[in-house]
Amino acid sequence: MSNKQITVKLIRSTIACTDKQKATVRGLGLRRINHTKTLENTPAVRGMIKAMIQWLEIVK
Repeated sequence: MSNKQITVKLIRSTIACTDKQKATVRGLGLRRINHTKTLENTPAVRGMIKAMIQWLEIVK
């Protein structure tokens, strides 16, 4: 994994999330629990991760 990419994993269900939070998770490309996605490490992606950090895990 290079420094330009970050891997995230959805660890909690989005059932209790608001519509805006669900849209953020979908914007990251995550669909279900334990789904992992490798994304570009940009300020926009980091902001989305920060907003949903309690539902996500950063995979190394």
